[in-house]
Amino acid sequence: MTQPSTTREALIVEALGEAAKLIRQVEALVLALDQSRQALADAHSGLQDQLAAFESQVAALTEKSKVQAVKHILARTDEAARRSVELQARAMADAARVAFSDEFGATLQRLQASIQPLAEQKGRRWELWLTHAAAAATASAVTWTFALTLWTR
Repeated sequence: MTQPSTTREALIVEALGEAAKLIRQVEALVLALDQSRQALADAHSGLQDQLAAFESQVAALTEKSKVQAVKHILARTDEAARRSVELQARAMADAARVAFSDEFGATLQRLQASIQPLAEQKGRRWELWLTHAAAAATASAVTWTFALTLWTR
C-alpha cells in the first residue's frame, strides 16, 4: 500500500484504522458479554439449586424443631400430670387416714362401751356360778336334813 498523499487521505486512513480497531474491540466485547451472560446464567442455575437445597434444609430443621417442641411439651405435660396424680393420691390417702382414724376411733369407742358390760359380767360370772352352787349346796343340805329328820322319826 502506498502512503497517503494528502492530509485528508491520512486522516481517512487513520479513521479507518481506528474504526477497524473499534470493530475488533466491539467484537471482543460481544464475545466477553456472551461469556458473562453464560456465566451469569450458570450462576443463576447454581443459586437456584443451592436455594432449593437450603429451603429443604430449613424445612427439615423446622420439622425437627416442631418434633422437639412437641416432645418437650409432652414430657412436661406428663411430668405435671404425674405430679398431680401423686399429689391427689397423697391428699386422698391423708383424707382417708384422717377419716379412717376418726371413724375407727368412734367405732372402737362404741365397741369398748358395748364390751365393757360383758367384761364386767365375766368377773361376775364366777359370782353367779358361786351363788348358784351355794344355793344348790344349801338346797341339798336342807333336803338331806329334811330327809334324815323324816327317816329318823
